[in-house]
Amino acid sequence: MDYKRILTVQDISCIGQCSLTVALPILSACGAETAVVASGVLSAHTGGFRGYAFGGLTGEMPGIAAHWKKEGLFFDAVYTGYLGSAEQIGYVLDIASGLLKKGGPLIVDPAMADGGKLYAGFDGKFVESMKQLTSAADIILPNITEAALLTGTEYREDIDEAYVEHLLDALSSGGATVVLTGVGFEPGTTGAAIRENGKTSYYTHEKTAGGCHGTGDIFASAFTGALMRGKTAPEAVAVAADFVLACIKNTVGDENHRYGVKFEPVLGSLISRLG
Repeated sequence: MDYKRILTVQDISCIGQCSLTVALPILSACGAETAVVASGVLSAHTGGFRGYAFGGLTGEMPGIAAHWKKEGLFFDAVYTGYLGSAEQIGYVLDIASGLLKKGGPLIVDPAMADGGKLYAGFDGKFVESMKQLTSAADIILPNITEAALLTGTEYREDIDEAYVEHLLDALSSGGATVVLTGVGFEPGTTGAAIRENGKTSYYTHEKTAGGCHGTGDIFASAFTGALMRGKTAPEAVAVAADFVLACIKNTVGDENHRYGVKFEPVLGSLISRLG
C-alpha cells in the first residue's frame, strides 16, 4: 500500500466529536500519516453547547508552514474543514500552494453553515473568502446550505434534481470535482450528488430520524481517507456515507450522547472495507 501524508487544517473542539478530534483518528484508520494545523481550540463545538471557550491560532499558521518548508516536508493532499476567519483562509491558500505535492488534491469542506443558516460567528464577508478557497480547490464537499451560499442561490429544503444540477453546475464551473451532501429526493432517503468531469452520479442511502452533530466532518474525513487509498470519488462517497450511517445507528437511542456520534467502535468496519 502506498503510504500517503495528508495535512488537515481545522479546529480542535475538545468535546464534541467533530473537526480534528474525528479527522485525525479516521484518516489514521484509513492508513495515512496525518499532520494537522489547528485553526483554533474550542472547549466544545458551537452546534450544541453554549458559553464555550475559544482561542484562535491564526498567528501560528505562517510559522508552522515556514518550518515545514525549511525541513522539506510536503503533503500528498491538503484537506480543510472549519476555519475561523478570512485571514486563516489566506494562510491555507499559501500552505496549499507551497507545501502540496504536484498533482496532490486540495480538498475543501466549506464548513460554515447548515439548515439554511451560517454557523455562529460567520457572516457574508467570510462566505466571500470561502469562495476564494473553493475556487482553488480540486474537490469541494459542501452541504446544500453551503452550496447555496457559495453560488448565490436561494436555499431550499424541498430540493429536486434541477436545483441540485444548478448547484453542481455553478460549483464545478472551474473544473473542481463536487460532492454535494444531504441530497435525497424520496422520503426516508439521503445521500450525495457527485459531479466529476462534467458527469453527475448519485449515491443514495437510508435517512435516519433526527440530526447528529459532526457527521459532516466524519463524512469528509472518511471520504478523504478512502480517496487517498485509491478509491474513485464515487467509491469514496459510498465508503464515507455508509460509515456515517453506521456511526449514527451506533448512537441512536443514547439520550446522553447529544453532542456527536459514537464513531470509535465503528472504525474497525472502515478499516476492513478499505483493507
